Amino acid sequence: MPEDDLLNRHRAVLPSWLALYYSEPIEIISGDGRRVTDSRGRTYLDFFAGILTNAIGYDIAEISDAVREQVDSGVLHTSTLYLIRKQVELAEKISELSGIPDAKVFFTNSGTEANETALLLATQYRRSDQVLALRNSYHGRAFATMGITGNRGWSASSLSPVKVSYVHGGYRMRGPFANFSDSEYVAACVDDLRDIVEVTTAGDVACMIAEPIQGVGGFNVPPDGMFGAMKEVLDEHGILFIADEVQTGWGRTGEHFWGIQAHGVVPDAMTFAKGLGNGLAIGGVVARGDLMDCLKANSISTFGGNPISTAGAKAALDYLLDNDLQANAAKLGSQLINGLRDVSVESPVIGDVRGKGLMVGIEMVGPDGRTPSPAAAARLLEETKSRGLLVGKGGLYNNVIRLAPPLTLTEEETQEGLAILTESITVVDKENKA
Repeated sequence: MPEDDLLNRHRAVLPSWLALYYSEPIEIISGDGRRVTDSRGRTYLDFFAGILTNAIGYDIAEISDAVREQVDSGVLHTSTLYLIRKQVELAEKISELSGIPDAKVFFTNSGTEANETALLLATQYRRSDQVLALRNSYHGRAFATMGITGNRGWSASSLSPVKVSYVHGGYRMRGPFANFSDSEYVAACVDDLRDIVEVTTAGDVACMIAEPIQGVGGFNVPPDGMFGAMKEVLDEHGILFIADEVQTGWGRTGEHFWGIQAHGVVPDAMTFAKGLGNGLAIGGVVARGDLMDCLKANSISTFGGNPISTAGAKAALDYLLDNDLQANAAKLGSQLINGLRDVSVESPVIGDVRGKGLMVGIEMVGPDGRTPSPAAAARLLEETKSRGLLVGKGGLYNNVIRLAPPLTLTEEETQEGLAILTESITVVDKENKA
């Protein structure tokens, strides 16, 4: 089989820590809409979208045409030492959409680079190397971003260029405030933040960075307004607030364009990536003008905001706005979440169904209904694949199934995916009881 040879070659020349899904990994060779086809000719409905990255879907003419037009110009790259029209146009649109006063935009190649840049800006602006982050967070694989990642499974080194203190508010289901009401939970997390600032830091903290909904951590959703309440504490100390919108941006949560808007607060900076490029390598930071301009040394980004990525990203953003995909995410996400919650009532293997819009987590548990079950999650991953559905996996204990289809998902595809999930969950339930 073609995958067998490719898998052996992969293992021979790529790192052992570069994980692959499935007991028999697949090679995706084509796509159309919300479906992809592997090298064996099998077609799947895609409910993970390249880790929330193919946000518009596959083979979208408007995006492909924009990329082809740029390729046909003969200019694949110029660097930021020259004016790039699509880069300027895209930055203007993101600045407007951000809601941040006098916002400026810097483009990178990934979410990791975006978060590294945001940390650089905040620490330079505040002249402090102290950072606040949430427990169970994930912000990237580079030196500083790994240093502020509050999830042991994704923190490969204890070394860091910043001093980080972790606050509560990330993973609610298994935290010490799990049984609190929403208002009690917010109050407890705010009290914890205040205590952390006053006890474990020197006070002059550079920033707090947070995902409005934790992505890798298992699509954990805090109560609305929590970060707004935290921002009041940050403002008392002049601490900047950075919203990591790499997974929650571009309308994916349905109710808002940016995840942080559920909390009634405008951050000092937001980072973005993934869905903006619909598969093209692009990320960035949008921040207050004075914060963005605080660097005094020279700096460029050789590939960040290049002509191809910004042309494709501008087309993807226009498509998203013109077709109101945020509303589509709200409508179909509600159907998916409600359907899964109905299934969970009769399924002891499901400990929790949570999410917003087309960002849905299913937490898998053992026979006792509480213990995390990575085995059940792994089994569900295989069962859905065997029935023609691709889903993701994550969480602190690797026991959360992550659903994040392209925002162009149809109602028929939502019901198809829900039916496959229901059937697959039934199989895992039976095995879990055995």
